[in-house]
Amino acid sequence: MPAEYGFRSFDDDMKARFGKKIYRLSLDGGMTCPNRDGTLGTGGCIFCSGSGSGEFSAGPQGSVSEQIERAKALVRRKANSCGYMAYFQNFTNTYAPVEKLRTLFDAVLDCEDVYALSVATRPDCLEPEKLDLLAEMASRKPVWVELGLQTVHNRTAEYIRRRCPLSAFNAAVPVLRGAGIHVVLHMIIGLPGETPEMMLQTADYIADSGADGIKFHLLHVLRGTDLAADYLAGRFQTLELDAYIDLLEACIRRIPPEMTVHRLTGDGAKSALIAPLWSADKKRVLNEIHRRFRLDGVRQGTDFVARRQEKTFFGH
Repeated sequence: MPAEYGFRSFDDDMKARFGKKIYRLSLDGGMTCPNRDGTLGTGGCIFCSGSGSGEFSAGPQGSVSEQIERAKALVRRKANSCGYMAYFQNFTNTYAPVEKLRTLFDAVLDCEDVYALSVATRPDCLEPEKLDLLAEMASRKPVWVELGLQTVHNRTAEYIRRRCPLSAFNAAVPVLRGAGIHVVLHMIIGLPGETPEMMLQTADYIADSGADGIKFHLLHVLRGTDLAADYLAGRFQTLELDAYIDLLEACIRRIPPEMTVHRLTGDGAKSALIAPLWSADKKRVLNEIHRRFRLDGVRQGTDFVARRQEKTFFGH
C-alpha cells in the first residue's frame, strides 16, 4: 500500500496481481433485471437510469468482441502497455440462460489481453448452475462478482426498491468465495433518510462480510429516474463535497486493511446529471479526495483493527 495514500486501491491490487495497469472495459451483455421485467417489480432501483447504470459501456451495438475493440480504442488514448478486465456492468449480468452467459464469458476470456472478468449482478440471480459456470470461468482467469448492496437498512432498501433481502447477501458472499470467486460489494453514501451512523453501519457490515472489495458511490440524481422526482420535489438533499469526503474517510478507516477499494466515488453521465453538480468534474473530485486523505492522515483499516481488538478483548 503506497505510504502517501491510505487505502488499497484497485490499481494497487491489479498491479500486484498482473504486474501492469489494468483497465476495465465496460460491456453490455444485452440483459435486463428481475426488478424491471415484472418478476420482482418494474422500473428498477429508484436511482437506476434507463441504461441500467451502464452509461459508460461500449454497447449495446455489435457483438461482445466488437464492444471490446471499441472500448480498447478509448483506453489506448490513455496507455499503450496495459491489460484489461472485461466488466459486464449494466443491469443484472447473470439474468439469462447459462448457454448465453457461457457464450458471453467465453468470448471475453478468449482474448489474450483480457486478464480478468467482472460481473455485476444480484445475489438472487446466482442459481447453482450459474455459480458452477462462474467457478469454471474462474479456473481460467480471475473472476469478480459485484453485488449492489448499497445499504443494510431495510427502510432504505425498500425506498430504493432493491427488492432483495439482506439475507441473500449474507448467503451469497461465502458461497462465491468458496467457489474461488472474488466478491465486491457496492455502497451508496448519502442515501435519503440515512444518518452518518447508519452509513457507517453499512460500512461495518461490508467490513465483516468476507468480501474482497468495496465500491463507494456518491448518491447522484439523474434525469429520468424516479429518484429525480423526489429530489425535484424537495424531499431530500444531496451531499456537498466536503461532507462526502468526511463520510468516505470514516468508511475507509472502518474496512479491513486488505480489502480492495475498487472505486472512491461514482458518477453519472453529465448530460443527465441533476445533482450534485460538483460530481461532474471527476478529476477535481478525485484530486480533492486524495488531498484530504493526505491532509487528514487517513489510513485504511485503523478503526477496523481497533474494533476487532475490542471484540477480542471483551470475548465477542
